[in-house]
Amino acid sequence: MVSIFALIDDKHVPLYRIIWVADVPHFCGNDDCSYEGDYEVRLEGDESVFASRVERDKTLKALEQYAEGFDRGSGGGAEPDGQDFE
Repeated sequence: MVSIFALIDDKHVPLYRIIWVADVPHFCGNDDCSYEGDYEVRLEGDESVFASRVERDKTLKALEQYAEGFDRGSGGGAEPDGQDFE
């Protein structure tokens, strides 16, 4: 079973909240910026988290696996277990 979370900067981020993942590192030029060199992961609700290159690559891989689950009809990689969560 594929996890629905990606670990980014010590946060377990639900994959379904991710809108896009930056391909190039953040650079704004501010002297006090603590995100220089990290990759922005944009979330719904106009939020962002910043990932190292390794975290970014793992997140992209997790998103690919998550999407493959939808292609197989299992709802994002989750195994159907017959439970109804109403």
